[in-house]
Amino acid sequence: MDPLAIVLVSGGLDSATTLAIAKSQGYTCVPLSFRYGQRHAVELQAAARVCAQLGVRAPLVVEIDLRAFGGSALTSDQPVPKGRTDLQIAAGIPVTYVPARNIIFLGYALGAAESVGARDIFIGVNAVDYSGYPDCRPEFIAAFEQMANLGTKAGVEGNPVRIHAPLSHHSKAEIIALGLSLGVDYGLTHSCYDPVGALACGRCDSCKIRLKGFSEAGLKDPAQYA
Repeated sequence: MDPLAIVLVSGGLDSATTLAIAKSQGYTCVPLSFRYGQRHAVELQAAARVCAQLGVRAPLVVEIDLRAFGGSALTSDQPVPKGRTDLQIAAGIPVTYVPARNIIFLGYALGAAESVGARDIFIGVNAVDYSGYPDCRPEFIAAFEQMANLGTKAGVEGNPVRIHAPLSHHSKAEIIALGLSLGVDYGLTHSCYDPVGALACGRCDSCKIRLKGFSEAGLKDPAQYA
């Protein structure tokens, strides 16, 4: 029987690639998504499309409300930055950072893993072509894994969980090439922080990073833009 893995699936380019990687490594994937009050909740439809296309079960969608705290342009009425240069995107932590989001998501994933007997969790964080979020860095992932194995029944009984972040050191262009080799249809994914209906805006940081990745890969982004 193939081992189980909890895979965080947002519907974006990185998480779709991560799901394909986990599947290619022989895991039975249990996709986990979140409706957390994000303005771009259309990404959840993309997550379901990606799972169907890759032949894995539909994602379990956990409902939490991070709007209660605010603190981010993704969970409040604060405007999403548009039209920033590469240098501006690379400088500092932007207002689209959601406080402790990946800590919260990985906490849920850890609980799901213990509940179903999975020892592996996959997350599509990246620390090369990204928006500078502190909870996307390899040192954070390593620290969370250590904490997880100190604070869970599975960990203290000698069944440690492993946190896999296979895209940490890949550029967007490399991620795209890898995903295409694994059969990912990026036309089904959604990366935009401030969509116009179901269409990507093309101007937020996430759209610009994505478009730059496809350009560097010598490809046209199949996503639909407003």
